[in-house]
Amino acid sequence: MRVTSKASEKSLVDIQSSRDYRKIEIDKVGVKNITYPVTLLDKAHGKQSTVAKVNMYVGLPHHFKGTHMSRFVEVLNEHRHGIRISSFPKILEAMLDRLDSESAHIEMAFPYFLERVAPVSKAASMLHYDCTFKGSLVDGKYDLLVGVNVPATSVCPCSKAISDGGAHNQRSIISVEVRFKEFIWLEDLIEKVESKASCEVYSLLKRSDEKYVTEKAYNNPKFVEDIVRDVAHEMMIDPNITWFSVEAENFESIHNHNAYALVEKWPEEPKGE
Repeated sequence: MRVTSKASEKSLVDIQSSRDYRKIEIDKVGVKNITYPVTLLDKAHGKQSTVAKVNMYVGLPHHFKGTHMSRFVEVLNEHRHGIRISSFPKILEAMLDRLDSESAHIEMAFPYFLERVAPVSKAASMLHYDCTFKGSLVDGKYDLLVGVNVPATSVCPCSKAISDGGAHNQRSIISVEVRFKEFIWLEDLIEKVESKASCEVYSLLKRSDEKYVTEKAYNNPKFVEDIVRDVAHEMMIDPNITWFSVEAENFESIHNHNAYALVEKWPEEPKGE
């Protein structure tokens, strides 16, 4: 004899879909900090597996009391074998359909690993870069931002100019977000940013490498202002970049504060003849 509970004998009440009478729309409602495995395109090796923190939101119409949080995870699970930039539109469309909304947003933050070879010893090691994908679909318009956070070294030009010997240096984090026309490799974006610091950083250096990077940085001093301007120029001359934001933060070694600069700009339209 089959035993059924009282709950299974009647339909469960859907409180989220009930009417709300305050007439206030919610811009974003959803779930944050889902830890999820993802596979990304890797320029050198084809694919790279990593683990992302995923945020998913939709806009909530004023007449709904709440959204169905479990449906976000359902959509993510349905696309788990192909979560990458090219799949964002399908994921966003599924969110709109499943959650009965007109706007959807997804954010993905993850470590991306590149092999770095020391400049003199050629010792190879892995260096990680914190990267982000941010996609949205609002009123039928799709938007995507790709971001990289690049660690680097900067040497203070003022310190070098006024000191009889040496100059103080800082660890820097250079953060760039871009919109673009055609597919862009994370590796290429990282390289554009990295090349504009006083020197790159490495996870493995021998003594000969330390001498090289110390001297390279010393001979290429840059203020935080120089870094953001140089990176911004690289973004502006790239015809594939349609919008960018570049930030640099120097973790000062002789001050009890950090130095910071930001440039956000739409590249200028090409001028006619």
